[in-house]
Amino acid sequence: MKSLQSNDFELFGLAQGFAQDRAVLDARWKDLQRQMHPDKFADQGSAAQRLAMQWSVRINEAYQRLKDPLKRAAYLCELHGAPVNAENNTAMPAAFLMQQMAWREALDDASTLQDLEEISRQCKQAVCEVLSKIEQLLDQSQDYSGAVGQVRALMFLERFAADVNARLDQLEL
Repeated sequence: MKSLQSNDFELFGLAQGFAQDRAVLDARWKDLQRQMHPDKFADQGSAAQRLAMQWSVRINEAYQRLKDPLKRAAYLCELHGAPVNAENNTAMPAAFLMQQMAWREALDDASTLQDLEEISRQCKQAVCEVLSKIEQLLDQSQDYSGAVGQVRALMFLERFAADVNARLDQLEL
């Protein structure tokens, strides 16, 4: 077993990259959880159980980061000295901000299920495009600083998608 201080990719025995096979990730998570489950250490005393609990928490934290494309991208940027710092750096290109404003207005004006579904479709398409750019920047170009802007764009898009889904849920009630 690696160290508790290993990075998430090392912990899971994965190549350090944005593109990951979710089935492999899930299988590795289950295997690690099985190996380090605290109940397996019940006969080895409380210190061994505490350590197993720490491992279990660490494995779950790594899994949550690795399975989510946004968290995984931000983590890769951070590992390579390009933290996203979204809480204090919200600078975005003007064209992106204009698109966001247009979508927000369209969402405010949307009154039918069809309107909302079209906005949702456009948002999903934008998310796919950004994810593709992130993969290219991280895995092909190793441009971690360049990927930071795309990670922030993905944050905006995921927030907007959640707002669209909330409106869709309201309309369907």
